[in-house]
Amino acid sequence: MTTPRSAPSTSRRGAPTARDETVVYAGLVVLIGLLTSASAAIFTGATDPIALSEAGPTVRWGIPLLRVVFDLSAALTIGLLLLGGLIVPEGRTTARRAFTARLAAPAAAVWGLSGLLGGVLAYADVAGTSVGGPGFFSDWWTNTWQLETLRAPGIVAFLALAMSLVLTVERGRNAQAALFFVGVFAMFPLALVGHSAGAADHDTGVNSLAAHLMGSTIWVGGLLGLLLLWPRLGKRAGVTVQRYSTVALWCFVLVAGSGLLNAAVRLGGWGGLTTRYGVLIMGKTVALIVLGMFGYLQRERVVRTLEADPSAEPPRRLFVRLAAVEVAVMGFAVGLATALTRSAPPVPEKIVESDPVFDRTGYWMPPDFTVSRLFTMWRTEWLFTTIAVLAIGVYLAWVWRLRARGDSWPIGRTIAWVSGWALFAYMIDSGFGIYGRVMFSIHMIEHMSIAMTIPLLLVLAAPVTLALRALPKRKDATLGPRELVLATVHSSVVRVLANPVVAALVFFLSLIVFYYSPAFGMALETHTGHILMTFHFLLTGYLFVWSLIGRDPGPPKWPAPLRLLVLLVTLAAHAFFGVALMSGTTLLAPEFFSALQLPWVPNPLEDQQLAGSIAWATGEIPTLVLAILVTADWLRSDTAEARRQGRQADRDGDAELAAYNAYLAERSGARPPSDDQPRSSEDQRRSSLSRPPEES
Repeated sequence: MTTPRSAPSTSRRGAPTARDETVVYAGLVVLIGLLTSASAAIFTGATDPIALSEAGPTVRWGIPLLRVVFDLSAALTIGLLLLGGLIVPEGRTTARRAFTARLAAPAAAVWGLSGLLGGVLAYADVAGTSVGGPGFFSDWWTNTWQLETLRAPGIVAFLALAMSLVLTVERGRNAQAALFFVGVFAMFPLALVGHSAGAADHDTGVNSLAAHLMGSTIWVGGLLGLLLLWPRLGKRAGVTVQRYSTVALWCFVLVAGSGLLNAAVRLGGWGGLTTRYGVLIMGKTVALIVLGMFGYLQRERVVRTLEADPSAEPPRRLFVRLAAVEVAVMGFAVGLATALTRSAPPVPEKIVESDPVFDRTGYWMPPDFTVSRLFTMWRTEWLFTTIAVLAIGVYLAWVWRLRARGDSWPIGRTIAWVSGWALFAYMIDSGFGIYGRVMFSIHMIEHMSIAMTIPLLLVLAAPVTLALRALPKRKDATLGPRELVLATVHSSVVRVLANPVVAALVFFLSLIVFYYSPAFGMALETHTGHILMTFHFLLTGYLFVWSLIGRDPGPPKWPAPLRLLVLLVTLAAHAFFGVALMSGTTLLAPEFFSALQLPWVPNPLEDQQLAGSIAWATGEIPTLVLAILVTADWLRSDTAEARRQGRQADRDGDAELAAYNAYLAERSGARPPSDDQPRSSEDQRRSSLSRPPEES
C-alpha cells in the first residue's frame, strides 16, 4: 500500500516525525493509566491480601492492571471504528479507512485476550486459589458460564475477538460503522457486574454505569484514534476534528450526568466523599472538569481555525499538544476508574431485609394498591426517562432549525411526538410502572400503552421526514446521521419488517411467545429482561403502525383496502389473546407471582384474568383510531385519483371516455357521438366522474 500524500516525512535522518510523536502520545495514556491504577489500588487497599481466601499477589495486582489494558484497548478499537466508519472522509489517493481498520483489528484482539486473561484472574479471585492448580482451567471454563460476574466479561471478550477476525477480512466503511455500534453496546454487559449492579437501586446503578462506560469509551477512544490518524488527515483535519468535537461534547454530557447519578448511588450521601472511595470519585470529577476545559479550547482555538484554513500549521500543532494533555488526563481517569472497580464503596452491595419483592426485582415492595396511587406515586427510571427527554429535545431542535431557515412544520405532528414520549415517560415512572412490576393487570395497562397507543402518536409525528429535512447532507461519502437514517429506512431488513403482514405477525406472535414462555418471568425479575421487553414492544408496535399509516419514507405502502384487512385480522387475533388470558386457568410466570405474596393481590390468577380483560378492552380504541386513519387514507387516495382524472380530461378532451363510448357504440351498432360537437368543461367533469369502470 502506498503512503498517503498527507503523511509527513522526516526533515533529517533520525528526527522524529509527527507520526512518531502521535504514537508516543497514544502510548502515554497506557503508562499513566497503569501507574494511576496501581497507586489508587494501594490507596484504597484493593490489593491488600484477604485472610480467608488469598489468591496471591499476581491475582490481586493483575486484575486492576489488566483492566486498564482491557478498557483502553476497547476504547481504541471503538474510537478507530468511529473514525473509519462515520467521521473520516476518504480521498482518491488516501487509505485512511484501511489504516483505522488495520489498527482496530489488533486493538480488538488485545481487548479480547485481556478480557479472557482477566476472567481467569477473576475466577481465581472468586475461588480463592492460585492460577494453574490441578483442574483450575476446566473449573474456570465451567464457572465462566454459570456465574454472572464471569459470564458478562467473557461474552464481551469473545465478541471482541470476533470483531478482530471480521476486521481482518472486511475493512470497508459500512463494516466499520456496524462494528462500532456492536462495540458500543458490548459495554452494557459490563455494567451488570459492576459495583453499581449490587446497589439497593439496582436499575439506576446499572443504567448509569452503562451510560458512563459507553460515553467514556467513545470519548477516550475517539481522541486516541484521532491522534494516531492525525498525520494522515491532511486538509481533511478540520472537518474530522469538527465532527469528533461534536461527538465528544455529547459524550462529555453523558459521562458527567451518568457519573453524578452513579456516584449518588454508590456514595449514599455527602458523607461518602470523606472515604477513600469518595476521594477517587473526586479525583475523577477533577479530571472531567479539566477535560471539559481542554475540549472547550479545542473547539474555540483549533476547530474554528481549521474550518477556515485546514492547512494552517499552528492550529494543527496546537491540536496535537492539547490532545496529548487530554489523553494524559484520560489515562489518569481510566486508572482511577479501574481502581474503583476493585474498591469497596461506602454503600454496601446488598441490603439484607425480608422483602420478597426486593429479592425478586431489586425494588422495595410498594404500599397497598389504590387507584389514586397509580397517578400520585413516582419513581424515576433514568434510562427510559432520559431517552424520552432527549427524543423530545432533538425533535424540537429540528423543528426550530426548519423554522429558522423559513420552512414550516405542522404543529399537530409536534404535539403528537411530545405527547407520545411524555406518555411513555409517565407510564414508566408513575404508579403504572411501579405496580406494573408486581401486578399482571397493571403491567398489561402499561404494555398496551407502550405497544399500541404510544407508537400511534409517534408514527403520526413523522420523525423520519423531519430528520431528513433538518439534518445536513454529507457530500464526502461518509455516514452522518442523515445517511444512517436513510440507510436504515431503505434497508432490506426494514423492507421486510415493514411489510404489513410481516409486521402484524411479529406484533402478534411475539405477544404469544413472550407471555407463554420463560421470557415473561425474565422480564419481571431481571433488569436486562425488562429493558429488552420495553424496547421490543415499542419497536414492534411502531413498525406495525408505520406499515399501516406511516407517512415517512420507506418501503412502498400497500393499497388501503389490504392494509385495512390486515388490521382487522390482527384485531381479531389480539382479541383472541385477551380472551385466552380471561378464561385461562394456568398462572403465567407462577414462580414470580406466587412468591411475591402481595396482600392486595390474594389470587394472582384472578389478577391475570383481569389483565386479559384489559388487553381485550384497551386494544379496541387504538385499533379503531387506526381503522379510521386507514379509511381516511383510502378516501384521500380515491379523491386524489378522481381529481387527477378530471385534470387529464380537461387536457385531452376526455379522450378516454370518448374511446370507451366509441367502443360501446361499435358493439351495439349505433353511431358514436361526433367529435366536433364541443362539450363544456363541466360536462366533461361530470362524465369522467360518472363513467363506468373499465372492463377487464
